[in-house]
Amino acid sequence: MTRNAQLQARKEQVIARGQGNLYPIYVKKALNAELWDEDGQRYIDFGTGIAVCNTGHNHPKVSAAAKAQIDDFSHSCVMINPYEEAVALAEQLVRHTPGPSAKKAIFVTTGAEAVENCIKIARAHTGRRGVIAFNGGFHGRTNLAMALTGKVSPYKYQFGPFPADIYHVPFPTALHGISEIDSLKAIETLFKVAIAPTDVAAIIIEPVQGEGGFYMASTAFLQALRQLCDQHGIVLILDEIQSGFGRTGSMFCHQQAGIEADLMTAAKGIAGGYPLAAVVGKADIMDAPLPGGLGGTYGGSPIGCAAALAVMDVLEEERLIERANWIGEQFKARLHALQGEFPQLVGEVRVKGAMVALELVKNGDAHQPNMDLTKALVANAPAHGLILLSCGFYANVIRFLPALTIPEAHLQEGLDAFDKLFRELAVAALAA
Repeated sequence: MTRNAQLQARKEQVIARGQGNLYPIYVKKALNAELWDEDGQRYIDFGTGIAVCNTGHNHPKVSAAAKAQIDDFSHSCVMINPYEEAVALAEQLVRHTPGPSAKKAIFVTTGAEAVENCIKIARAHTGRRGVIAFNGGFHGRTNLAMALTGKVSPYKYQFGPFPADIYHVPFPTALHGISEIDSLKAIETLFKVAIAPTDVAAIIIEPVQGEGGFYMASTAFLQALRQLCDQHGIVLILDEIQSGFGRTGSMFCHQQAGIEADLMTAAKGIAGGYPLAAVVGKADIMDAPLPGGLGGTYGGSPIGCAAALAVMDVLEEERLIERANWIGEQFKARLHALQGEFPQLVGEVRVKGAMVALELVKNGDAHQPNMDLTKALVANAPAHGLILLSCGFYANVIRFLPALTIPEAHLQEGLDAFDKLFRELAVAALAA
């Protein structure tokens, strides 16, 4: 029995099945865009721990910062005895968050915590109860975050009841016949039949849906939401957990739309793999809760803050935001070539910086999602030396989230491997 198989057998005996693993591949070592498993096999990682390691696995500057902080202290609780690392990181975040308003930040540990704190802050600021989210959106696995998430299986199934005063509307997705006008009309309909706009505390949206399939909110749509929120005194929350820190070709995706969020979530890529998350927002809104109303024992870990400060330096010094756009162009060229050869199977290629999606269909029909091919690509990726992730409202999207530091040789190696894998499975799928 291989080492991987031994570990998987042990894992199944002691870890609940609900916390499953995509691959029975156990990581021994990782460096930049490469992983090595317990059996010595090497892989090009096109997932980066779900957009966490934007600066690559084990970046030397990030690792050095974390190790230096460990030598000083690992925890004191930022709400008891704070430390410069948290203050310095908050200064960096408010400086980089889009928009001219004065801003403040808080630190928590996970993206779901950041989302829940956004709702708490919005309700404290407005004195209102309702929150509007979008179908297909993903905002986390805690109870309120699950309520906001716009997909039942596997995230919400069996876990209700959920908090009240949460409302969902369609996310504009041209491929599936949902226009921006449709989405905006759905909000106006909510105001007429379910909740008055004067009772709505917040609208929350991902500028690029993560688990939902990398569908992208256009500049026009985000600007329309900004105008709608301004009209009704509603807090606009931009969930940048997966799309932030250079991933989409700007520090945060919504700055490409020229809008300013009232509140913004940040996590995943913030600290190069160390647990950390944040809420950043307009200072007057952020200060609405009373002292002691926000926080958490591990929020703003000094190790995470030190690592995040190093991540911010690396993003600038290595010009990774620009590089995200270059990476996206490499994927776009290769995936569009596959789409041209296999139009029956590739419904759409979506690229926003280094946040890339390949939506798979049957018979060239967007209304026939090809879940089988998606599963087969993910399952067979390791045999081709790849780690791949899937997602999607219809479970038919391959998502690519390479490290922004990936060497060109490894990027091309990974693209070549995916090209070969896709062609092998596509031929079989079309012959079936």
